[in-house]
Amino acid sequence: MCGIALIISGVRICLSSTFLHSSSPAPNPESLISSNFAFSVDHLEAVLRRRGPDSLGCKQVIIYTKEQQLFSVIEEDSVSRQLDCANGETCLLFIGATLQLRGVTPITQPFVDSYGNILIYNGEIFGGIYVESDSNDGEILMRTLGKCCSCSSDEHTSACSSGGKEESSVLDVLSTIKGPWAIIYWQDSSKTLWFGRDAFGRRSLLVHWPTVKDPQFMLSSVSPFSAVDQSSGADLGVEDCTEPNFWEELSCGIYSLSMAASKLHGCTFGEVKRHEWANTALINLIKWERVSVEPKPEELSFSCGLDQTSFSLPARNVLSALKKSVMLRTSLHTIFKAGTSDGGQEELVPVAVLFSGGLDSMILAALLDQCLDPSYGIDLLNVSFDGQFAPDRISAKAGVEELSRIAPLRRWKLVEIDADLSKLKLEMKHVMALINPANTYMDLNIGIALWLAASGDGWVYKGMNNNADENQQRLRYKSKARIVLVGSGADEQCAGYGRHRTKYRCGSWLGLHEEMKLDMQRIWKRNMGRDDRCIADNGKEARFPFLDEDVIRTLLDIPLWKVANLNQPSGTGDKKILREVAWMLGLHEAAILPKRAIQFGSRIARESNRKNFGSNRAANQASAGSVVINMV
Repeated sequence: MCGIALIISGVRICLSSTFLHSSSPAPNPESLISSNFAFSVDHLEAVLRRRGPDSLGCKQVIIYTKEQQLFSVIEEDSVSRQLDCANGETCLLFIGATLQLRGVTPITQPFVDSYGNILIYNGEIFGGIYVESDSNDGEILMRTLGKCCSCSSDEHTSACSSGGKEESSVLDVLSTIKGPWAIIYWQDSSKTLWFGRDAFGRRSLLVHWPTVKDPQFMLSSVSPFSAVDQSSGADLGVEDCTEPNFWEELSCGIYSLSMAASKLHGCTFGEVKRHEWANTALINLIKWERVSVEPKPEELSFSCGLDQTSFSLPARNVLSALKKSVMLRTSLHTIFKAGTSDGGQEELVPVAVLFSGGLDSMILAALLDQCLDPSYGIDLLNVSFDGQFAPDRISAKAGVEELSRIAPLRRWKLVEIDADLSKLKLEMKHVMALINPANTYMDLNIGIALWLAASGDGWVYKGMNNNADENQQRLRYKSKARIVLVGSGADEQCAGYGRHRTKYRCGSWLGLHEEMKLDMQRIWKRNMGRDDRCIADNGKEARFPFLDEDVIRTLLDIPLWKVANLNQPSGTGDKKILREVAWMLGLHEAAILPKRAIQFGSRIARESNRKNFGSNRAANQASAGSVVINMV
């Protein structure tokens, strides 16, 4: 999938008492007919079209009141899409961009069924709802939702049945999905809009709550550029920065906007509610409680070595869960194969890895080799802001050599993406729009590095398995892989950050657990939305094997001291269990590598500090990473 957006105009929205939110209140009824909007439909379509979708579609629903009842009609694509809501009408405009990776038959979003329901979906179903290998998961989800009862989740009981069969609610179905998703679904029978994103925020969904200045209610996978001066005839371009505080990350969860005719205000009235997940196993997963946190003295092992005799059952379980996760995320379907078979079989590279040569990306690459047909190549995408001297470039080259030893028949391509920060003025402004509402220099540095890496536009060495040599020729190369594996979630779950060691020293095992729990419960806001937007802008779909629900559950079922033992030195005790996994995969050199964040490993942080603060020393004194960028 690729991206979704929604604009609603002409409805007075109320946030329910159970819905915790700090945004401005809903506008007065008089402002509902205003057309002074910050973003137009064209802005949303343009930013989604940049992602290179296979198709992009649009549907508009007009809701009108008759005898205090609501009626709706779906307009055809050819109708004007300026949300001109006259005579108290409410307009809902759905935009769906599809990067199709599943199913035999090409599809176009929005999905519309015979009941007048509309779905736009940006996600993947890896479990919970059965999807055959030749089916499109969006179509399957639409059929499943079409069978749901029209009662609200609070009213839903076992009495909701049809033909002797109990019906599921929309909440039941969405709570069942395993995998990343963001969704907007119009259930016509109940005149209810359902929207939300998965429990870990692996797909971006931004929200603009109505204000007096802009009374539209908007959802979008990505922030468009701010509206330009229409009178000047200016085109959309990267020079336009996004308006600050217009968008916010939608908190993970499922929401409904139930609409009704308002006698008091003479317009359509809508109440937004946030719902609890209807899946007990998922609720327990979100709580992120571990089976055992504090060890007894006799339970601690201080062995610092890794060898074949030290492979524990927990590490084997993690390896098994990770391999299954990678397999699910790299299964190639008929439509995908057909769409990528134009370059010759020996050149076909359907899946890439964002690759630093570090522990996490090495594990993903090795597992991808085990899961992917041997006839396919694998692109390893590596970005550097210091040519061949960046730490991540050096470790990536060493990593390719190690991968070539354990999988000599695989065609590995290290794609070297070289960047010069001083020459990225327009790109910087564009990425600032992508990371919005994130707004710190650290967010921007990470965003640029991810955006450039995911582009896959770089250099490869001519020769077998890309074993670089000073005498080899470098050739221009652009990866065509549409699926990109990313190591997000490994550090949060396995104590890979320096602050984890600090918390352990200050608060022992319980303090470490609480810090890791905090990381996982805020990963949607700090990382996932930003990263998804930056990667998807290149026409790629990011997939996060370490954030698979079963992988998370497997790690939580392991005592904390077996996941990480921060009594041991860096490169040994941090992410201890993943180091065992790497050793089992034959990655002996990668198993002892210390953690290095992308902004430091690629050296973009160093270059950014020099550019914006004069020096690394000045940047450190100013705590540069957390400094908010002046968008003006």
